[in-house]
Amino acid sequence: MIKSVSYDQLNPVSFLDRSSLVYPEKEAVIYKNNRYTYSEFADRVNRLANALDDSGIRAGDKVGFLCPNIPAMLEGHYGPMKLGAILVAINIRLSSHEILYILNHSKVKVLVLDSEFSTKILEIVDQLETVTKFIQVTDDFPINIELSDTDYETYLSTASTKSKNVQLKDELDTISINYTSGTTGLPKGVEYHARGAYLAGIGEALECSMNWKTRYLWTLPMFHCNGWCFTWGVTAVGGTHVCLRKSDPKEIFNLISKESISHMCGAPTVLTSLYSSAESKVANIEGLNIMTAGAPPAPQVIRSIEGMGATLYHAYGLTETYGPHTICAIQDSWVNLSDSDQAILKSRQGVPYIVAQTGLKVVDKRMNDIPRDGITVGEVVMRGNNVMTGYHENTEATKQAFKGDWFHSGDLAVWHEDGYIELQDRAKDVIISGGENISSQQVEKVIMEHPGVLEVSVIGVPDEKWGEVPKAFVVTREGQQIKSDDIIQFCRDRIAHFKAPKYVDFGSLPKTATGKIQKYILREAEWKNKEKRIN
Repeated sequence: MIKSVSYDQLNPVSFLDRSSLVYPEKEAVIYKNNRYTYSEFADRVNRLANALDDSGIRAGDKVGFLCPNIPAMLEGHYGPMKLGAILVAINIRLSSHEILYILNHSKVKVLVLDSEFSTKILEIVDQLETVTKFIQVTDDFPINIELSDTDYETYLSTASTKSKNVQLKDELDTISINYTSGTTGLPKGVEYHARGAYLAGIGEALECSMNWKTRYLWTLPMFHCNGWCFTWGVTAVGGTHVCLRKSDPKEIFNLISKESISHMCGAPTVLTSLYSSAESKVANIEGLNIMTAGAPPAPQVIRSIEGMGATLYHAYGLTETYGPHTICAIQDSWVNLSDSDQAILKSRQGVPYIVAQTGLKVVDKRMNDIPRDGITVGEVVMRGNNVMTGYHENTEATKQAFKGDWFHSGDLAVWHEDGYIELQDRAKDVIISGGENISSQQVEKVIMEHPGVLEVSVIGVPDEKWGEVPKAFVVTREGQQIKSDDIIQFCRDRIAHFKAPKYVDFGSLPKTATGKIQKYILREAEWKNKEKRIN
């Protein structure tokens, strides 16, 4: 649609244009000893856009960023888009082989990378098909001359600060591609359009009470769903971005105090690392707003973090929904309940985001709505402005995901009478033991109530009699000694015996860069051992 007196495109790049106009002298970005005002932030983004333009980047071209949560990564969420180009933010923890696939599949032309990861690129440089230029950010690591001699700050300094805003052909044009983890095959490129990103950013601001006073700490990777679109949402309200290269509890608590942090995000495992750290005993997070998503938080996690004084916003979504799609909206009536009962209610995934409108339901295999009885299990499906356009150059996968004109999450849930959904499991994580369906998440919530347990993951493992049975992988709290039988009996006292784990292992858990436990790694190891026994 053509721009007119009654219509303008929704594009998140406009957030920076507005905030630099309204708050030119306000702190926009803080990192180590560097502090940029909104005027300076806009200048740096304009320099990046003009430098990319000088490098031959045009509308529709792909620009890759392989950086931690440093200012360059934030600037990457604006610079390419000013040209109508497409951002491809890449998970810094991926292997060289995985990065190679993403760069070639998305056809990235220019790659901006932190020099820490230059050796990863050198391993694959001869196999890259479309990358013509490498720009290195020299933050904690010096430039790697073997790869390129182009330093990011020098690259910016040679370009103009003149504002450049290329009008998109349509607000549904792709502005960002985020690749899934590829746990069940090759990673899929999830396409975000300008309208969806704009509304998702606004949605974050509305749902977790952000405004111009917001000081947001970047504990969530910006490469993950574009930082759940907070990269744009914080800028939209004129808030301050506090960048953090590497998250650890000590530094997080330090910055919360030093920079008067008001908001942050993190998966439940990130929250667990905070309240279980030594620093938590003296930390003050009273008034801190935390959004958690990425995995269902156990009630125990909610009680612990809110017990420290923080306000917790529990959201749920996927890469395919620009991050959060639902919020466990708090009701006034919950205030009169006990902390334990409140935590149980707050652990539900809730209702659609404001910007998602009514694009959420739970259905059976025939796409019929399941009863809102809190018992019947169905699949969560979504639709609306914050659902992806589709998978990049993967028509078949897009067709499967959009079957019945809804996006199929693959998550199983019950639907409560009040309209709140509550996840039971991923479809692939349901344990079918002797014909009985066991929710791994239900078992995990029970085990998390054990006073000696810090974290847990439950999967199905091979069993000759039952086909598969639950097995728990437990991380104990510091100084705690727990036996397998303790965990098994603890579960049997609280849930049906067939749901209790038959085996328990103790040790660390494999996790993604966002703190999500990688069940597929645990599962593959267990089933591979079965194959060895058979052979």
